[in-house]
Amino acid sequence: MATAAAAVGARGAGARAAAWALRGSCRTAAPGRPCTGPARPLCTAPGTAPDMKRYLWERYREAKRSTEELVPSIMSNLLNPDAIFSNNEMSLSDIEIYGFDYDYTLVFYSKHLHTLIFNAARDLLINEHRYPVEIRRYEYDPSFAIRGLHYDVQRVTLSDFSRGLSVVPDEEVIDMYEGSHVPLEQMSDFYGKSSHGNTMKQFMDIFSLPEMTLLSCVNEYFLKNNIDYEPVHLYKDVKDSIRDVHIKGIMYRAIEADIEKYICYAEQTRAVLAKLADHGKKMFLITNSPSSFVDKGMSYIVGKDWRDLFDVVIVQAEKPNFFNDKRRPFRKMNEKGVLLWDKIHKLQKGQIYKQGNLYEFLKLTGWRGSKVLYFGDHIYSDLADLTLKHGWRTGAIIPELRSELKIMNTEQYIQTMTWLQTLTGLLEQMQVHRDADSQLVLQEWKKERKEMREMTKSFFNAQFGSLFRTDQNPTYFLRRLSRFADIYMASLSCLLNYDVNHTFYPRRTPLQHELPAWSDMPSTFGAPRLQEARAK
Repeated sequence: MATAAAAVGARGAGARAAAWALRGSCRTAAPGRPCTGPARPLCTAPGTAPDMKRYLWERYREAKRSTEELVPSIMSNLLNPDAIFSNNEMSLSDIEIYGFDYDYTLVFYSKHLHTLIFNAARDLLINEHRYPVEIRRYEYDPSFAIRGLHYDVQRVTLSDFSRGLSVVPDEEVIDMYEGSHVPLEQMSDFYGKSSHGNTMKQFMDIFSLPEMTLLSCVNEYFLKNNIDYEPVHLYKDVKDSIRDVHIKGIMYRAIEADIEKYICYAEQTRAVLAKLADHGKKMFLITNSPSSFVDKGMSYIVGKDWRDLFDVVIVQAEKPNFFNDKRRPFRKMNEKGVLLWDKIHKLQKGQIYKQGNLYEFLKLTGWRGSKVLYFGDHIYSDLADLTLKHGWRTGAIIPELRSELKIMNTEQYIQTMTWLQTLTGLLEQMQVHRDADSQLVLQEWKKERKEMREMTKSFFNAQFGSLFRTDQNPTYFLRRLSRFADIYMASLSCLLNYDVNHTFYPRRTPLQHELPAWSDMPSTFGAPRLQEARAK
């Protein structure tokens, strides 16, 4: 999983070994050498037609046996869910300043939070936007959506898969977009927003999971009850209701009132910050959340002295505008949260500042370039501008990564993916046989392959599959992650597994035109493995 370009990529050695085993079983090849051309049918008596069905199924069984023999060796070489993965080479010895977002970076929330957001936004739709009270019967389903999905505002479809809560047939999707690719002009802009006439919105924020679910539920109600409605109004009303849960303080008050219910206590967060402080690293916090909310959360997970660990603390920054708008000055807040009118000439340790902008931040601190590493969970709002415009190094916190890696370490997943790779190679080799009997066998293999691809998708999410892969391709989310994050990990606690001078090297992932050479030999290099961590 060099750059997480594919779930199978994480199994590169196993998949390549499966391909080697498949090629090595060719009956036309010299002993001990891989097959270099199309396989030929078994020898038959002179004047008789070859039994192609028998021949193909023997090849199938040989490949199956070879695959089954590979699984134990792959199972002994599992991926490490606590590893840090690299898109670009980066040495921590060059990093002098560490910056952090707050939500889903320094602090993680329990499953109860998304239910709270969903219920509160649903009630706002009913009470303030006059939506039917019947939508109150819909409850939040945490297994429904994943991040990175696109919502087509006009067609009310979520990543071309569901309309409301119902599956959209493939034929209808192809007809809607006049092909298997969504036209680029219909896609959302750089920040994943629907603007300039674009009809799609991309959901990249972890907080957007309740929003996607609520959109789907309300669409489902209107569609099932044959209610005529304007999709643009629905999208805007749901968006505004989700926004108001934050802006009106509904979410903040609920968390502060029952902090143990909503915040996952993690003493490792303090351990990470203490480790960096002990090595003389400067640290700062830039978050969109309000001061009192951050203070109570950080006091809970780090301690009441949490501000002593940070050189600069900025709240209600309004990212991503913070990284682009040069006009907004900083304002200092006193201990009671009152905004002061003083002109800011220096950002002082122990103080809390509101708003501001990155240009002023750079001027006041001098923290520029690749000596700064900033961590956040939002690919666009936290990381994109810092990479493209300001030269900072970036680290993405992807909580879903740990659960996906654990799934990829299961025997069922490994068996399925290894056989899927092998079966695909078998189909590619045997498609040269065009006779009727061979085509019947190949059609059975294609059916099995299709069923397996659906099954591998459901390992992660029944509706939308993996956050990182769609069939053989990386998702749009992963492509953005690869572009805007130098390193990525499941949580900041992963930093505890590495020395402060550690250098991260991205693994070389073969391009499609490089695969023939790479796939014929087992690789000795791969993603960080679980037994490596255990050995430490």
